[in-house]
Amino acid sequence: MFSVVILTYNSELSIRNTLESARLVSDDVHVVDSYSSDNSPAISLAFGASVIQHPFENYGAQRNWAIDNLPLRYNWQLHLDADEYLSAGLIVELIDLKDDLGRNGVDGYYVPRMIRFLGRNLRFGGLYPTWHMRLFRTGAGYCEKRRYDQHFMVQGRTGKLHYPIVDHHHMTLSEWTARHNRWADAECDDLLCPVAEGVIVGKLTGSAVQKKRALRNYYYRFPLFVRPGLLFIYRYFLRFGFLDGFPGLIYIVLQAFWYRFLVDAKLYELQRVGAKSKQTSAASSPLRDPSVISALAGMAKKPPAAFKQTASSGASKKLS
Repeated sequence: MFSVVILTYNSELSIRNTLESARLVSDDVHVVDSYSSDNSPAISLAFGASVIQHPFENYGAQRNWAIDNLPLRYNWQLHLDADEYLSAGLIVELIDLKDDLGRNGVDGYYVPRMIRFLGRNLRFGGLYPTWHMRLFRTGAGYCEKRRYDQHFMVQGRTGKLHYPIVDHHHMTLSEWTARHNRWADAECDDLLCPVAEGVIVGKLTGSAVQKKRALRNYYYRFPLFVRPGLLFIYRYFLRFGFLDGFPGLIYIVLQAFWYRFLVDAKLYELQRVGAKSKQTSAASSPLRDPSVISALAGMAKKPPAAFKQTASSGASKKLS
């Protein structure tokens, strides 16, 4: 058996599907809400879930807080977002698996994720499957400490399930772009001030998540503003993203090009602001004034008596 943990914030449009599928595989469902202003908590309670409020810092911190603090009934836990639900195949697979958890030496399971966008399941463009560690033994897993694109990590043996979690994008494109604008800031923070510990290290011969992280590291070796275009070409043409019709086109333009271009633009902006700030600081310094430099040079050779007296007086006042 396993418990289910769901994070919510103003998720009333999507949480019903998530809870309906969660209740089919577990009788112990926990919702960690970040003080929603909509009906998310009430809907969760109506489905029999346990609801607890906790302020949101970032996804990694919220998930780790849930792992450390929720009174879970079972020794295994399945983690979902509020806009995700279990596919019919995955529900059957989990029901068949839940009585055997832990008996085969496996400590965690990767689950494929499918994106449903503008009414269509996206199967091309390298978008399916993407693997996520979501089901693991309590004590074996935690979430990495990145600000963006956090994944769960498991210490021990892992396996894979066959059927997907569906990430259903209910939000409008206005909300979608607003969220990704915020996430672009978080990704810039991760790139400029990387966390040294508690993160998954990219490795081409490692797990599915490690491979993806290694490929992302290679992506960032390409020049600013060039790499988003290359990624779009790769996803839309080389990985046949065009086979997903207009929803596929819109998603890949927004996710692979627009979002990635936005991250590069923010990095460029931060670099320019940093450089300008250094230049302004240096230019406004009195040490840049030639007359001041000349005066300081003369004082260095032979300090005037007035300077000696002032310095001496200042020292006495400081000591008293």
